[in-house]
Amino acid sequence: MANERLRAALLERGKSVADLAQAIEVDPKTVERWITKGRAPYRKHRYAVSAYLSMDESYLWPEALTREQVASASESEIVNLYPHRWAVPRDTWGRLFSSAEEEIGILVYSGMFLAEDSGMVRMLGEKAKAGTRVRILLGDPDSAEVAKRGADEDIHDGMAAKIRNALVLYRPIHRLKGVEIRLHNTVLYNSIYRADDQMLVNTHVYGAPAANAPVLHLRRVAGGDMVSTYAESFERVWSEAVPVES
Repeated sequence: MANERLRAALLERGKSVADLAQAIEVDPKTVERWITKGRAPYRKHRYAVSAYLSMDESYLWPEALTREQVASASESEIVNLYPHRWAVPRDTWGRLFSSAEEEIGILVYSGMFLAEDSGMVRMLGEKAKAGTRVRILLGDPDSAEVAKRGADEDIHDGMAAKIRNALVLYRPIHRLKGVEIRLHNTVLYNSIYRADDQMLVNTHVYGAPAANAPVLHLRRVAGGDMVSTYAESFERVWSEAVPVES
C-alpha cells in the first residue's frame, strides 16, 4: 500500500521527492518506492526523513516501527543459549519447574532424561499437589512419526521403548489430580519445557539425539512473541493429542 502519510508530509512542507532525496542522499527512485509501494526505509533513513520533515517517525512508518519493537522485545526474551541439552545445568531444570505456580508443560517424544530423574518427577508431583497444572505430552509409541525419529537417531524401536518406559516412570504422579498425560503423533521440531512464563526449548537436529542439540532458555517479555509462539505450538499439539488413562 502507498504511504500516503509520507506523500502528504512532503506536500505540507512544500517539498518534492527530489528535495527529500537530495537532503538525505538517496536516489529519488528510492523515495518514490517508499511512497508509491509503501516500502519502509532502513532505520537510518527513517531518522533522516523524520528530522528533515520535522515529523515523528512512528507517524510516518507505524508498521515498521512496530516490527522492530517486537523484534527487540523478542530478543530480550532470550535468557541463555546452551549448545547442547546436556550442557544445561541440572539446577536450571530444577529452578524452572520449581518456579511454576500455574502451569507446567512438557512436550517431548520420550524425554527420558527427565522421566528417569526421580527427583524431578517427585517435584512435578509436588507442584501438582500445590495446585499447579502439569501437562505432559509424549510421542505415541505406535505412530509413524516416532518410528521415523527412531530411525533418524539410529535407535529404531528404541524410541518407542523409551516412551513406554517414560509412561511407567510417570505412573506414580499420573494418579494425582492436576497431572495430565497425552500421546501425540506430530513431527516434533523441538521439545518444550514450560513453567508459566519461562521455557527451555530444545531444538531438534536431523540425525542427532536431542541431548546433543541446542537449548534456548526463554522468559516472556511484554511485546515479545517468542514465548507465545512456542506456547501456541504446545497448545495445538495438546488439542490433537490422545489422553492416557491414569
